Amino acid sequence: MADEQAAAPDNTTVRVALWRAMHVQVDPPPHVLDDEIGLRVAPQARAGAAARTWPPCHQRRPETATVPGEEKHMSYPEPKYLSAGGEVSAVLRRAGHPYDLEMGSGGTQVHYLATGAATKGEFGLYRWDFTGPPSGPDPHFHKTISESFYVLSGTVRLYDGRHWIDASPGDFLFVPQGGIHSFRNESGEPASMLLHFAPGAPREGYFESLAEWAVTGNRPSAEERAEFMLQHDTYWIDT
Repeated sequence: MADEQAAAPDNTTVRVALWRAMHVQVDPPPHVLDDEIGLRVAPQARAGAAARTWPPCHQRRPETATVPGEEKHMSYPEPKYLSAGGEVSAVLRRAGHPYDLEMGSGGTQVHYLATGAATKGEFGLYRWDFTGPPSGPDPHFHKTISESFYVLSGTVRLYDGRHWIDASPGDFLFVPQGGIHSFRNESGEPASMLLHFAPGAPREGYFESLAEWAVTGNRPSAEERAEFMLQHDTYWIDT
């Protein structure tokens, strides 16, 4: 019998088991199961023994979710909606909705899918449709917001702080606060990607000012530009 007993799991295995237990809604099968990490599920109790029962999912106490393999614990935030019945508040934007901003005459088109104001500061989501000549910012970082990129079509060059990558449809890049990054449409061919900022910041003012400078040619002085970039949490990297 001793050789049939599973070896004591290490701390990582225990964390994985706890994480899975919080997401299981049925009892384990009545047999020993070796999974992909070597964790063994013990058999159910012998006949006559008290069986463990699980309360309905909606009655369980909210648990702290542990990401397998990591020490950091994540939990759901405090509720912001406190009523019991829900409400009709979803906002639909159709695919054919016209773009909100053009970065220069005949240049990149920007769609404001969800602004920080619309999401009450939760996030900002924009679609960037490259249609004109090669364009994109120099490497930079933000101190207050994270930024994510998801390529929808074409090829977009993404900079992760180490290398430039030719990103294809389906490629995703997450940049936490302080992370050096950049993007470019190097070829000038049509391409499209999603930009996501969290939490939601008033990035529209930043985009619109850049577009105005490009159209009018009226660029601010060095001092005005530095103040503008500071206001919009944009810090450039000397390359």
